[in-house]
Amino acid sequence: MKPSLIALIPARSGSQRVRDKNIRRLAGHPLIAYGIAAARASGVFDAVVVSTDSEAYAAIARHYGAEVPFIRPADIAGAASPDIEWVDFTLRRLAEAGRRFDCFSILRPTSPFRKPATIRRAWAQFLAEEGIDSLRAVERCKQHPGKMWVVRGARMQPLMPLTPADRPWHSSQYAALPDVFVQNASLEIAWTRVALEQGSIAGTVLTPFLTEGDEGVDVNDEKDWWYLEHLLGRGDAVLPEVGEPVYPG
Repeated sequence: MKPSLIALIPARSGSQRVRDKNIRRLAGHPLIAYGIAAARASGVFDAVVVSTDSEAYAAIARHYGAEVPFIRPADIAGAASPDIEWVDFTLRRLAEAGRRFDCFSILRPTSPFRKPATIRRAWAQFLAEEGIDSLRAVERCKQHPGKMWVVRGARMQPLMPLTPADRPWHSSQYAALPDVFVQNASLEIAWTRVALEQGSIAGTVLTPFLTEGDEGVDVNDEKDWWYLEHLLGRGDAVLPEVGEPVYPG
């Protein structure tokens, strides 16, 4: 029997770089609508739950078919609050209500091009791997850390000093550098025990999930938002289909 799986969609209010980005309109719908739609259409979740500190956000999430069983407390909804706090809080509150899940997946609204097929592919990979704590979406770095520096006053040192002495990475062509991957916000999947027993959303044994095409595009600032709209305008990216009517307002 397959383990049970809950989708956790974080939607904290109060974003500074892109004001109210989780509910900002993209192609008509609030951004969060696409994460909810993809989760529901994937068919792999036993529940789709939004964690938010805002009643207004909660109303939007419910409109698009997600559950918001409770509001996230303000003390774990700050800009610097670690993910484990709201994940642990949500899983324990649900467990107290008799709703326990073997696994959880974090689907951040800021990756609107994540598709139902993306989620199904990640879940199948997670189930096929033995001995892991979690799966995390990654993509190849566009800015290689081998060419990054730490500056201290009038001197600097390579961020990654353990490179060949005869040909350090900072003086090598990109094609000669080893592949390095960076996480993106598309999705994470982990065993619930990792959060509740280890106090971590990732654990120590992770498997990489390589996103494809537009799946890993993430929005963190206004330039990113412009890029989302640019991709859509050119037809270079596709949003998940939203079956609900546009939220009024």
